[in-house]
Parts: sequence; structure tokens; C-alpha cells
Amino acid sequence: MKATMENTYLEPSYRVDKRSFTKREHNRFVKLKGVRDWSGVSWDQVGRPFEVTRVSKEKKEWELREGKALPVHASWEMFNRSFHEWFVKDVPDSLSHNRKKIVGEALKLHLTSSVEAMNDHLRLHLWNYVHRIQDGIWDPRGKRELFKGLDVKKPRILFLGAAEGYEAMQLAAMYPGSSIVMVDYDPFCKDTRYEDFPGSYPFLGENPDTGGMKVYHKRDFPTDYVISDIRELSYAKEFDIVLSVGLLEHFPDEHKPEVVDWHRKFLKPGGYMILTTPRAQWKSKVYYNLMADVMNHTYRELMTVEQMGLYLYENGADILQHGYIKVHNGIIAKTR
Repeated sequence: MKATMENTYLEPSYRVDKRSFTKREHNRFVKLKGVRDWSGVSWDQVGRPFEVTRVSKEKKEWELREGKALPVHASWEMFNRSFHEWFVKDVPDSLSHNRKKIVGEALKLHLTSSVEAMNDHLRLHLWNYVHRIQDGIWDPRGKRELFKGLDVKKPRILFLGAAEGYEAMQLAAMYPGSSIVMVDYDPFCKDTRYEDFPGSYPFLGENPDTGGMKVYHKRDFPTDYVISDIRELSYAKEFDIVLSVGLLEHFPDEHKPEVVDWHRKFLKPGGYMILTTPRAQWKSKVYYNLMADVMNHTYRELMTVEQMGLYLYENGADILQHGYIKVHNGIIAKTR
């Protein structure tokens, strides 16, 4: 029991999980390589992604007030601040506070306030389950399974739309000697989301001295955080890995070829594109519906790994590995 407690335990705002999958857990949570030949896959077979249409109250109020559509850049600024507010919540304390608020408003016969407090309480429970209990957003064990097996040594990693930078740091732990360039066009991501990422959070990776496992932390990864629109980056083909997490699904179909090209244009010959997107499953649809005020400030789709893979294949990528974990699809590809 002691070993288990040391390897997985709850902090107020997240779970620590340094375990590896058992075979049973792997078979339950990780499904890899379902398509053998992507040239035989068609849109008639896989269907189109599910568009999330319920949007945040903040977005609706802005558009009503201004009389126009919320600009994309502003929508991302709203999302980043909303998402970070939830990432840093002391969830047990927030749940306790909300329980008291529900009772207090009910005793005062403040029906509207009581209903709002109950809705907040429901969202807190959902967030607690998805992020702290199930650890579905960071999902370190699942991400390690998706990212393993790359033929790289001391790779240079480019993370597009990096936010707090989690996945690049997990990759850097798995492939020691990595250096990271994170890119986001919202300064809040660098100055707050990345800066506030807990320095004590453990990333399990390879120990090059022993061949065993080693725990790394944020401070161990040489990182340059660049504030820029991806379209304005001036890098050459100089990266071993170009990564994005939750980027492709925010662009309608007419823009997806450009998004795929962003990954390809900075890769060294033989380099790897790594992309993840949220899965199209009923649990995700419920989550994005109930958490709309937190999550849905901009265009968003949920897709299957087959849909995601077809976008990449049609736009010049050879898919090496694909699969899905708890709440994400993942694909590793190279330029065809």
C-alpha cells in the first residue's frame, strides 16, 4: 500500500501518477493501431467530426454586447483564463465552500442563487472526476504509451499552441537531453499557465545512466517560450518533433490542411509530427456540454482517431502510430 501511495496520490488541484500500466489497465485504457491501410479509409466510412455547439456564457454576452462574432484571438484569451482558473482550484476546498453556499441560499429562499450554486457544484464534481480522480486531461500513463518508441536522441521539440506545456515536458522526460520550444500567441500562457505549472509535478522518464526510470521536473527541461502567431514563426526545418495538443479540432475543414502543414514545415527530414485531439465519445459530449462556460469559447469539434488520421493522411502524412486513451486521440506521423 505504501508503494501505491507514493506512486499515485491526490494534490488539491491534480493527481500525481508515476505508475505504469498493468496489462489489464493497458487493455482497458489504451487502444492502438486500428487502421492497417489508410489509403482505403474514406469519409463515407468514418463520418464527420461532432461539432460542439453549446458555447460559454462569456462568449454569448460579449457577442450580444458588441453585436458581432467574438474574434478568434479574444476567444482564446477567454478560454486560457477560464481553463487556468479551474486548473489551480483547490477542489476539495471549493466543494466544501459550495455545499455551504447551496444550503445558505436555500435557507434564504434565494431560488436563482441556489440553482446557480448547485450548477457550480455539479461542474466541480465533474472537473474533480475528470482531472483529479481519473486524471484524464494530463493522463501521464496514457500519454507515455502514445509517445513511446520514437527513434530520437536528445530531440529538439516544438510545441504549437503550448498553453502550460505539459506534453512537451512529458516527451522531454521520455527522451533525455531534449530541448523545448513552446509557442503560443497569448502571453498569459507563458506568464501564468506555464509559470504556475507546479515545479513539484513529477514526469516519469528514462534514466540514461542506468537504463531504468527517473523522475524529472519542469526545471530539468531547457525551455524557450515564444509568444507568436504560429503563421509568423521563422524557424527552418530544424525540429525532431513537432507537437500539438487540442489544436486541429478548433479549425473548420477548410483550414485543416494549413494546420497539418504547420507541423510539417518545421520538421527535420525524418522528424515526427505528434497530434492529439479530444475523443468523440458520449462522456466527452456530456463533459463539453456541462462545462461549456469553462471550455467552449471558440470553434470546437470532437473526432474519432479515424477521422483525425484521415485529415493527416489526406494532407501528406504517413501515420506510424495511432490510438486513443482515456479522453484523447493520438497520432504519430511523418511527412510522406
